[in-house]
Amino acid sequence: MNIAEEIKKLKKERKAVILAHNYCPAEVQDIADFTGDSLELARKATEVDAEVIVFCGVLFMAETAKILNPSRKVLIPDISAGCPMADMISAEEVRALKASNPGAKAVCYVNSTAEVKAECDICVTSGNAEKVMATFSPDERIIFVPDRNLGGHVSAALAREYILWQGFCPVHEALSPEMIAQARSQHPSAKVLVHPECPKAVREAADAALSTGGMCAYARENDVPEVVVGTETGILHRLQKENPRKKFFCLSEGAVCHDMKKNTLEKVCEALREMRYEVTVPEDIASKAARAIEAMLAVK
Repeated sequence: MNIAEEIKKLKKERKAVILAHNYCPAEVQDIADFTGDSLELARKATEVDAEVIVFCGVLFMAETAKILNPSRKVLIPDISAGCPMADMISAEEVRALKASNPGAKAVCYVNSTAEVKAECDICVTSGNAEKVMATFSPDERIIFVPDRNLGGHVSAALAREYILWQGFCPVHEALSPEMIAQARSQHPSAKVLVHPECPKAVREAADAALSTGGMCAYARENDVPEVVVGTETGILHRLQKENPRKKFFCLSEGAVCHDMKKNTLEKVCEALREMRYEVTVPEDIASKAARAIEAMLAVK
């Protein structure tokens, strides 16, 4: 029995479902029951009918799945799979921001710890940030944490000012307008899509700034033969799989999230075999964080 077959066998025995982020290795995406971006996976986590959720992604995502499914066992294949951006702000720092900006609403990108979510009024993902932020009245003061780039992207789109925390994703921060110029010279007929976590100059040089789910929708719905993608390289697998007649290229081969790549078939199998590593969130934090996540999911 090969490892993929063993995973399928164990999944059935454990009454488990496997969710995988678009940045995971290709073979992990292929073994998953559902693959998506943060918003797609957050919604799917509320819909799955399983006793066990194996979340192939990073810790804050597995925490979100546990918060939305308190009665289910949530496992992550590698407990050390973290997020540098999420670690750039603490709950204490959010409380200090709110104290120095009385009356301001606190909004957090879903790429944050459960403790940070618990201090905020609502969450956003890169896929729904504009829609969620548009629900606030223009005169409301907004604290946006932790990503300055996504916050700046939404701020510009809605012509509103936010109090931005200066966090960022190291993978997307390393992309540059010069990379886009080079990609256009190499692929003149291609559209260039980048993630909203990219710096402003990169977003402005691209044809569109979209979440990974948005990139997949763009590729399906538009008659473009070639697409250059400015985000983590793992997304290429799903894009090519869903659009076999189109060509996709990375803006940078170095755009790799090593935490996402910690999710391997061997670790997925071990998670199911040993029922490890279980993700838990203290009840007091989970209940507060749930309000922020559910407020986001209520925005259609």
